[in-house]
Amino acid sequence: MLPVFQPYEKRDVNFPKDCEKTMLDKKIGFIGAGQMATALGRGFVGSGLISSGDLQAVDPDDAARQHFVDATGGVVGMKYPTAIDGADILFLAVKPQYLLTVANDLKGKIPSDTLLVSIVAGVRLSTLADLFGSKMRIVRVMPNTPCLVGQGACGFCPGDKATKDDAELVKKLLSAVGKAFQVEEKLIDAITGLSGSGPAFVYMMIEALSDAGVRAGLPRTTATALAAQTLHGASAMVIETGEHPAVLKDRVTSPAGTTIAGVQALEQGGLRAALMSAVEAATKRAAELGS
Repeated sequence: MLPVFQPYEKRDVNFPKDCEKTMLDKKIGFIGAGQMATALGRGFVGSGLISSGDLQAVDPDDAARQHFVDATGGVVGMKYPTAIDGADILFLAVKPQYLLTVANDLKGKIPSDTLLVSIVAGVRLSTLADLFGSKMRIVRVMPNTPCLVGQGACGFCPGDKATKDDAELVKKLLSAVGKAFQVEEKLIDAITGLSGSGPAFVYMMIEALSDAGVRAGLPRTTATALAAQTLHGASAMVIETGEHPAVLKDRVTSPAGTTIAGVQALEQGGLRAALMSAVEAATKRAAELGS
């Protein structure tokens, strides 16, 4: 089921200090109008960076196209020119198994001055250059699903032909849907394992905490809301204070109190080791997909 969005309403965005909040005189195209493309487009419009008339997308699926229009106010179509014509930035937002077909269809049709941004999971810059041309300016991006609610954690890596201005532009765009970090490409797999797969691990934690609340007598809806808000609040404390998580943990852990008893149980259950292993396994799988 596609998430329900409020129609492209304006919202405040906390851009990094080096990303000035001004409307961009750019047209953005999407090859693929699925959930992530819609999330990005909605963020660009909602933050005031892009007008809805400067968004264009192509997708063969009727529901995906309608969803993109409802969420962003952009222009959609079934044929590639709808996304490509006049686009200053073109996002590749298709599933990896469709990339080769898309690349063959688009060969020679993308203007040389268009910035190509790929959010295709596992596909390396060298492969993208082989598919779309070695002279193309390409930036590889790893977003995650919280982009859908403007709380994404994204990593990006510019290709050899991409300029510093290209990197700054992509950072500004990604900052409209969360936080963005420029890294070397060899670290994209680690970002995939940590922030790309990480939301699933957090959902499992919320579910487990909710189950525990129910076991202790709380109604399910109350337990789930408390669990989610607890993780949300704790995350905000780490981000806003800038303090190490261990320091914040120690402030909650009174001598012989309830929290230290729970911490001991988590240590005995191997929570930290399990989470580290999960990120490691996801990172390894990302590397396998890209090889």
